[in-house]
Amino acid sequence: MKAVQINSYGGIEVLEVNENVPKPSASKGQVLVEVHAASINPVDWKIRAGFLKEYVPLKFPVTLGGDFSGIISEIGEGISGFKVGDPVFGQTSILGGGSGSFAQFATASIGKISTKPKSTNDIEAAAMPLAGISALQALDEHIKLKSGQKLLIHGGAGGIGTFAVQIAKSIGAYVATTVSAKDIEYVKGLGADQAIDYKSQSFEKILSGFDAVFDTVGGETSDKSFLVLKKGGIIVSMLGEPSAELAKKYGVVVVGQNTDGTSEKLKRLAELVDEKKIKVQVDKVFQLSEAEDAFRHLEQGHPRGKVVFKI
Repeated sequence: MKAVQINSYGGIEVLEVNENVPKPSASKGQVLVEVHAASINPVDWKIRAGFLKEYVPLKFPVTLGGDFSGIISEIGEGISGFKVGDPVFGQTSILGGGSGSFAQFATASIGKISTKPKSTNDIEAAAMPLAGISALQALDEHIKLKSGQKLLIHGGAGGIGTFAVQIAKSIGAYVATTVSAKDIEYVKGLGADQAIDYKSQSFEKILSGFDAVFDTVGGETSDKSFLVLKKGGIIVSMLGEPSAELAKKYGVVVVGQNTDGTSEKLKRLAELVDEKKIKVQVDKVFQLSEAEDAFRHLEQGHPRGKVVFKI
């Protein structure tokens, strides 16, 4: 089968599109999926670059990719609730015991898949898992966002941000977000009440009295976020835990989120999409043979929403 693999850590140049990769088979507690589409996440290039090698050393060659949509082609031992031919979406990352989604076939653990949303095509469904669950987990579990509360989202036009803006609005929150100037009207179209150009405006001088910040940007943006929060507020960051020292100084809670993808969260995400509370945002679609171009676009192109492989 065809798959996008790496044989060493490095930049975009280490990506290989291999045509004769052995087809995996489903082990106990797994399904084998015929992959129809797969989306790229920042964690995919971080794995490629070797940033996670101390935590998860790889045995090369490795097939990259986590998010997917497709149909079940084989059922492993101990699986119930699914059958061959079922349309599913979820995660098959090597970090979670899968075989990698940038391939024509992939194995996934039963706890990492769910039935594909009825209202989406495969490309849209493949764009949902990691980014959508990241937003859902932050807003529901950590922030516990309620109607009428004020939320600042950093990076509202990105993969996670587009989900977060829409989920927050479906809850009834007031949503401000930082984006580039070209994305201001785009995020307002997603429902954002206020959009701030992070290059020409200082969000920390414009906003105040916010209940929560969801940060997908990190760095000094995280530190400045303390200034917009009311006492007892919360910052949830996708880029490690924000400053404990500043949290104490300003009397707020900080959380560095590690996204935990589960079947239950995928099911909830699918419900939000089928209820038309979320419209999945796909920036650009590539073929597997265009792997280098796809990664380059993700890493350098500031995409709106997700970058997806059609397989």
